[in-house]
Formats: sequence, C-alpha cells, structure tokens
Amino acid sequence: MSRPIIVFDLDGTLVDTAPDLLDSLKHILGIGGVADADVSGLRGYVGHGGRALIERAYAAHNTPLPAAEHDRLLALYLDHYGLNIPGKSQPYPGVVVALDRFTEAGFLLAICTNKAEAFSRKLILSLGLNHYFSAICGQDTFAFRKPDPRHLTETILKAGGDPRGAVMVGDSQTDIDTAKAAGIPVVAVDFGYTDLHVREYDPSKVISHYDELTVELAEQLIAVAER
Repeated sequence: MSRPIIVFDLDGTLVDTAPDLLDSLKHILGIGGVADADVSGLRGYVGHGGRALIERAYAAHNTPLPAAEHDRLLALYLDHYGLNIPGKSQPYPGVVVALDRFTEAGFLLAICTNKAEAFSRKLILSLGLNHYFSAICGQDTFAFRKPDPRHLTETILKAGGDPRGAVMVGDSQTDIDTAKAAGIPVVAVDFGYTDLHVREYDPSKVISHYDELTVELAEQLIAVAER
C-alpha cells in the first residue's frame, strides 16, 4: 500500500507570498499610470492570480483597463515577481516543524498550486524546503488546473501516493472545491488569501496554526474518507 500523503497549496498556505505579490502589483501599477496606489486592501485577493489582481486594482481606482494593457501589465507583473523570488516571502509559523513531523511519520508531501511550476520550484528551493516534497505541480504542469480535481489527483500520483490515502491543505474556496471534487478530505488554514472566511466553504477541518495539523488529525481524516 502507498504511503499516506499530504498535499499543500503554496501561496497563502505554506508560504506568505503576499508582500512580494503586492510589491509587484504596485510596481506595474506605477508603470500603468496608477501612481501611488494603495494595494494593502487587496491582500485577500492575491490568491486569485495576477490577472484578477490587476483587474481588481484598476477597478478599485476607477481606472479603465483595456485588454491589451491588461495583457502587457500581466507580463510585466510576472517578470517583476519572478526576478525577485523569494523576496520577503517566508513559510508560515510552524510550517517547517509540521513538514518534519509528517516526514518522520512516513508521509509523502507534495505541492499542488495554481502558481506557475517554475516560480513554485524557485520559491521552494530558495527557502530551503525543496527536499521535503516528492512532487511540485503548478498551473502549467498538466493540461488542467485547480479546481479541476485531476490537478490534485495527478499531483498525488506523481508524488507516488494514492488519492485514497491523501489529505489536502489549502486556504481558499478553490482548494476546498478541488479536494471535494476529488473525494479527498481538506484542511483549510484561516490565515491565507480569501475574501470570505474559509469556514464558509465547509472544509473537513479549519486550523489557525500548523501546530494543529497533526499526524493524528490526518490519519483520522483519511480513515473517515475510506469508509
């Protein structure tokens, strides 16, 4: 039987990347003519991706955003972000201890994120976390992405795991919907990037710190899912 596996989302779940994503947003807004934009109120939306973030920023400043300009700014946003990884990004409190805890217990670990795979790998490597993960799968790893459940199940298989012995950990409706569609229990962190509290999306469990993500909890969730 395959080893049990924990699959993590990345931004807003494992690593607080918002400071760098918002810095890149502020950078391109200046290029786009939205000078001195206050982007602090957009933290809850960084998990929606760069295109949506730029659109929300322009809407918040009541500034038109033609499609061609949107495309240009997105490319600049991604370039700026990629060149500055890891920047200020840091794992959330308790992450490294939790990764050690599950590794020692014999779990496989993987990342399933809608961040580009190259950016994801660069970030995880630069933070010294690469050795924990059997697979790091981004939005462009497969021909589908979250909330398509295949993104999650194929990540599990790529890591050498079995979806029947898996738990997903995420911070958003997308993560929760993906796991539910795959029939996999999902733990939601309540400190990530979402406009509504994650409890509104009915995850299997909500945690406020990685100290709460125990081996016993994961084993219980897997056992219930197998019934």
